[in-house]
Amino acid sequence: MTLAVREESRVVLIGTSQYTDERLPPIPVVEQCLNDMRDVFTDPDHGLVQSEHCTVLLDEPDIAQLGRRIRDAMAGATGLLVVYFVGHGIIGRRHELYLGLPESDLEDPTFGSLSYAALRDRILDSPARTKVVILDSCYSGRAMGETLADPVGAVVGQLDIDGTYLMTSAQRDQVALVLDGEPHTAFTGRLLRVLKTGIPEAGEYLTVDDVYQHLSAMMTAAGLPRPQKRGSQNSGRFRIARNHAISAESEEDLDARIAEIVRQGRAVSWPAQLPDLEKILARQQALLGDRHGKVWRTEQLVAHAIGEGGDPAEAIDRLRTLLARQSAELGNEHAGTLRSRHLLAVNLGESGLRDEAISLLRALLPDMRRVLGHLDPACWRAQHVLAINLALTGRVEESAALLRELLTMQKIHLGEDAPQTGWVRRDLTLLSPEVAEHV
Repeated sequence: MTLAVREESRVVLIGTSQYTDERLPPIPVVEQCLNDMRDVFTDPDHGLVQSEHCTVLLDEPDIAQLGRRIRDAMAGATGLLVVYFVGHGIIGRRHELYLGLPESDLEDPTFGSLSYAALRDRILDSPARTKVVILDSCYSGRAMGETLADPVGAVVGQLDIDGTYLMTSAQRDQVALVLDGEPHTAFTGRLLRVLKTGIPEAGEYLTVDDVYQHLSAMMTAAGLPRPQKRGSQNSGRFRIARNHAISAESEEDLDARIAEIVRQGRAVSWPAQLPDLEKILARQQALLGDRHGKVWRTEQLVAHAIGEGGDPAEAIDRLRTLLARQSAELGNEHAGTLRSRHLLAVNLGESGLRDEAISLLRALLPDMRRVLGHLDPACWRAQHVLAINLALTGRVEESAALLRELLTMQKIHLGEDAPQTGWVRRDLTLLSPEVAEHV
């Protein structure tokens, strides 16, 4: 989960401030909203995209021209695509949603407004891996004299786009769209505040969900309508901005934090360390890049904490991805790669895929012994895990033989009273009590 590559990302900002239909009042702050959103997204240090990849479309009167400009602005988005609209939203006669343009007719928005369904289809066709849609618009269905129940509720179901995260102000009418004395709409102003000032309790990067949750709390505390969200395919976990609230920790600071987390994980609980590990990982990625050995080590710890927390399937997915990168760059016998292979085997066993775990461990153990030496504790841990998986698949004699060998080595090199020696003796006793007494 990394921040999008700037060259692969596109941002499209659309807004309408003036309307010919007198029933749709002007929204003078729209231009400021677009300009400030553009500045945030193209910030040289914290922005998502280069300035030439952020398109601002204000008060576009020609629907055909607008469609072409939106299509051109989206072209080239393979990483992240952000589409933002600010203005009036209009609910059609069949409860379909239209985004207001200068020539929109409140009673018949079909020809002079931007159909959300058409915009949705265009976004759906984009090859961008992650798509974020932000709608800051009121739904003006009540102004049309609708008598059917809750036209807004009928619209919400139309908003989904596969693989997309949608955030919307979702206001039922024009109340609180703009507050007196504020330079932006209520929703966009607070969204900008989150993006500019950050969230102290979040990580190095803000995910879309981080932004939504914080924004929702701000809106609710101010007595404003609570924004809505809809997401799919883990899109809410995508990092959308750097967190301005995070202090700039050095690489050495992070090393010290990791050492303490490892100590706490071993002594107390690994799952409890997961939030801090994820924040450190984000900071390390920003400082060192995605291919640094320290970053990979922290990724291993994150996966380990996830697996220990009861989700070995998620840990397996993360470790397979990491292992593929390490194997390609470091080879299968690098110490870091060996560690990922071991953790993957552990989580395969915990998820019930014991035969696959055994196969991986049979290949791993000779490699570890060759690289690290027979007496390295990592080799002992791998041998112990192999023995456990063999026992749980009915291969008791082979398991007992491995445990006897391991117990003899640990008694010599760690001593009778070492915790590791006790764990092996316990497992051997469960398999073969009479043998354990004589080892």
